[in-house]
Amino acid sequence: MAWIGNQQSQAQAVPMGRTGAGEVAVRDFLQRVYRYMSLGLLTTGLVAMAVVSSPAALQFIFGNPLVYFGLMIAELGLVMAFTPVARRASAGTAAAMFFAYAALSGATLSVIFLRYTSGSIASTFLVTGGTFAGLSIYGATTKRDLSGVGSFCLMGLWGLILASVVNIFLGSSMLYWLSTFVGVIVFTGLTAYDTAKLKELAAQGQEGEVAAKSAISGALVLYLDFINLFLLLLRLVGRRR
Repeated sequence: MAWIGNQQSQAQAVPMGRTGAGEVAVRDFLQRVYRYMSLGLLTTGLVAMAVVSSPAALQFIFGNPLVYFGLMIAELGLVMAFTPVARRASAGTAAAMFFAYAALSGATLSVIFLRYTSGSIASTFLVTGGTFAGLSIYGATTKRDLSGVGSFCLMGLWGLILASVVNIFLGSSMLYWLSTFVGVIVFTGLTAYDTAKLKELAAQGQEGEVAAKSAISGALVLYLDFINLFLLLLRLVGRRR
């Protein structure tokens, strides 16, 4: 991801004699990333459930297409603005942007409770969590260079975006399911790749404000991997109402 390269230029290498301290720093950094990511997912879930529980909120968001698409545009704007703003702003501002994005996602993703049964949403979330955990552990522990995997998955991601836009006009069920299966492969690969890049970033050694902003940026990347993998798996195994 682009933010990784931007943050790497600010990091200092860990001296060879401090290997033990470096491992501790990597563990602490990744733990901070996963804490932010978990809180982001919790925020999304709570907002989604609050919206679904309120007929007035449902009517406000989904009764007027302008409101729903306005929220989606706001989400896109926050993601696009995150890196340049976080680079100059404080860690507190970066965290506020991250949680604002998570809350907006909760509002727009609440629609899945109207399309799928609660049981299938819960079971798919658990499957996604287990899959994500396994891939993250692999990315954090493997000694393989995953750059090739990352490049392949990023190209696949652009292909998915293009296919999704084209299918808005075609309405092809075949293209829909093909993009779903490919999407699962893409985001499983990205999860391992992004975790490995975060480990590399942490190993270079960061402190204070820079480390805090890097952790929030990493949390956003993994949050997006998790959410997209969850939605794609829900397409495959979710039971519709």
